[in-house]
This record gives sequence, structure tokens and C-alpha cells, in this order.
Amino acid sequence: MRTLNELRQARATAIDELQKLTGDAAAFDAKEAEISALDGEIERAVKAQERAASLSRPAGSEAAVDEVADVAASRAVSLFQAREVQSPMARGFDSYLRASRAELREAGAFKPADMKYRSLGEQLQDVFKHYATKGTQTDTRLVRAPTGAGEVDPTGGGFLVQTDFANAIFMLSHDMGEILGRVNKIPISANANGLKIPGVDESSRATGSRWGGVQSNWAAEGVAGTESRPKFRMVEFDLRKLISKMTVTDELLADSTALSAIAGQAFSEEVMFMTEDAIFEGTGAGQPLGIINSPALVTVAKENGQGNGTIQLENINKMWARLWARSRKEAVWLINQDCEPQLYQLNQVAGIGGQPVYIPPGGVQNAPNSTLFGRPVIATEYSSILGAPGDIALVDLSQYTIVDKGGVNFATSMHVAFDTDEMRFRITYRVDGKPMWHQPITPFKGSNTRSPFVVLAQR
Repeated sequence: MRTLNELRQARATAIDELQKLTGDAAAFDAKEAEISALDGEIERAVKAQERAASLSRPAGSEAAVDEVADVAASRAVSLFQAREVQSPMARGFDSYLRASRAELREAGAFKPADMKYRSLGEQLQDVFKHYATKGTQTDTRLVRAPTGAGEVDPTGGGFLVQTDFANAIFMLSHDMGEILGRVNKIPISANANGLKIPGVDESSRATGSRWGGVQSNWAAEGVAGTESRPKFRMVEFDLRKLISKMTVTDELLADSTALSAIAGQAFSEEVMFMTEDAIFEGTGAGQPLGIINSPALVTVAKENGQGNGTIQLENINKMWARLWARSRKEAVWLINQDCEPQLYQLNQVAGIGGQPVYIPPGGVQNAPNSTLFGRPVIATEYSSILGAPGDIALVDLSQYTIVDKGGVNFATSMHVAFDTDEMRFRITYRVDGKPMWHQPITPFKGSNTRSPFVVLAQR
């Protein structure tokens, strides 16, 4: 059995060999399979060490000291190399790049001949060389981003990010994001700058209003029903431009491996952060329209006499009651972390005592797997400050749609340029998003409107 260090060395050797096999599809796939198998062995070896280290041993035991030290060393591995830890951030950009290439090849969207650059860092170095020499040294592998009629901003320029790199950035962004992975996503073609989707124009569930005007009647035999038809509205998406920039040092620019790992991770996180923030609270002016600013938002009023910055059990109950019933199986609670002390104090009256309302399954030690009404409670950076609308939100993100140029088939809008005066790379992402609901809905019975998006009012 090979040791953990031997497995890691074997993996590094296999990756080096992989770069020499781009012209042989069968050999390339076989080597990638070998690397995946090594990843699995490494993961199992690390878990075995952790379990062994947890056993009780005398304090002076050399075996115990060595084993604990080895586990500690494995946890200290760089963020961009620790692939044995399977969280998106710890897996690193390189792991997502391998997955991206496998996914694209399976879809027929990427062939060995398309892999002109082995790493993102290598391509970025050539982009830098182009700008540093004012275009006198431009590698033939670089492909100009489309300008003119195909783009809103013809001065954007730059070069297309190689398809597998662009796809890996999006894959990592979506896996890291608690919001991006839950919204409805529609990619569009390279030549489009927007999309129009027909949406049902429904404001009430009363008979004659469902689906904007479809009506059913119980009728005797031979009696024609009442004529009715659905009513639709156009939901328009116009792509917005998100520009992310990263300053680099001479040392980092010279190291293509480090540049690839850091740039891939940094751009993925920034695309994820800015897009999720816009989904939550975007103004709709030059950026996506966020849930908090949607006309479909339902705001639950605070209780009489409720103190500033507090959350009461009645607030939670009423928010749940205002959520559209069909959204209950998909909804999540998005909260500011400052809400948590308030949530932990919630109690449901039971006889002469009470029972906690907000306790993670199995106890506090199992956080962050917390729930309210059986739906996940997710702390986000985008949620409003405690006491402001949006500090706690109950939302069905499947009712929010984003449209973008990116992903498996359409990476043409994602391009990179180099600002020589500030020595920084920029990457452009074209996206728009908005809720598919344009107003709350009046229920079939009752007067309190419902929506997939519910927040608590200012306190």
C-alpha cells in the first residue's frame, strides 16, 4: 500500500504526463481516469489518518505524535492544492478544470484540438505579452472577443477565455454559491444580447383569474362551457456587464501554475459574490433586479410593541403563512448571521414549559444544518443588517431566473484583457436576472397575498 506522500507524488507525475497527451484523445482520457483514481485513494488515505489520529494514545507515544503531525500537515496544504477536502473552495480550480473538460468532451463541445492552452495561467501570460508589447507579440492561439454588433460595448475587446477555463470558472462559482445553485439558469447564444420569455400574467387565484383568465365550469351534458383564455406577459432580459479585475505581481505573472490556480479561484469567487448579491438586492438599473427590490415581494409587518432588531416567533409563523404554498418544498431562509442569537431564543409554548424553535438537527453541534419549518436556514453575506427588511428572508429561488452568456456551449462573452498601466487582468461576464413573478398573488380563499419571496419589515 502506498503512503499518502507517495500517492501525491504519483498524482503530480500523472498531471505532468497529462499535458503531453493532448494529441491522443484515448491516452488523455486514460490518464485523467488514473488521476481521478489517485484522487480517490488520497481522499481515503486522509480519512484513514484522521480516524487513526482520533484514537486515544499515551501522550508520549511517538506513533501518535507522528500521525497527528501528518494529519495537521495535510490540512495545512495550500487552498489550491488540497483536493482531498471535497468542499468547492478546498478542491481548487484545477479540480474543476478537469471536471469541466470531461463534461465538455461528453457534450461534444470540446475536443483535444481545442485545448490550445494547458492552463489558464499560460493563457493569461500570453494576454499580458500582447498588451506589454502593444500587439507586436501576439500568440496565434489567442482568439479575439467579438466586438461590434454582437456586443453592447464594442470597446470591450480582449480575448476569449478558452472554453474549458471559462466553464470551470462558472462551475466553481455555482458550487460555491448557496444562491446561484438554486436559481433557474438559461444560457443564450453568442450573438444574442437579451431574451424575452412569455410569463403567465396572473394576479389572483379566483375563478376566472387563474393563468390570467382560464376558467372551468361544471356543466350538464350538451351545455358548452364558458369561453376563456390565458393571459401572458413578456419577461425581458437585457444582458448586463459584470467586470472583475485582479492586480498581479511580477512574481505571480512569471509562475503560470500559481497564476492559474489563484486567478481561477479569485475570478470564480468574485463572479459568484457579485451575481448572488445582485440576485438578492440588485436595483435592476445596470444590474439584475434583486428579490428585495421586486414588486412581487411580500413584507410581513412587525408585531405591536416589538423591539428594534428583534425576531419573534410570530414573525416566523406569519412569514411562513405568506409564502406561496407551492414554494414550500423549495424555499430556503436567507439570514444575516446577526439574526442567529435571536433565532436561538425562540420558543414554542408547550404546556407549562416550552420547546426550542430553532435548533439544528441533533443539537447545536451539528450547525450549520439548521432549519425552520423543515426548510434550510442559510447565512449569507448579502442579507440586510439585523432589523432591516431582508435580514431574514424566506424565498423560493427556483422562481428567479438568470440569463447569461457562459457555461458549456456559450463562453464567447467571457473575455480577458490586460490594463498595462495598472498591471491587472479583467474578466467580463454578461448576465441579467429577475424574479419571474411581477406581483404577489391573491389566494383563492382569503385576502392575504402570497409570494415566493417574503421578508420581515423594518424593526
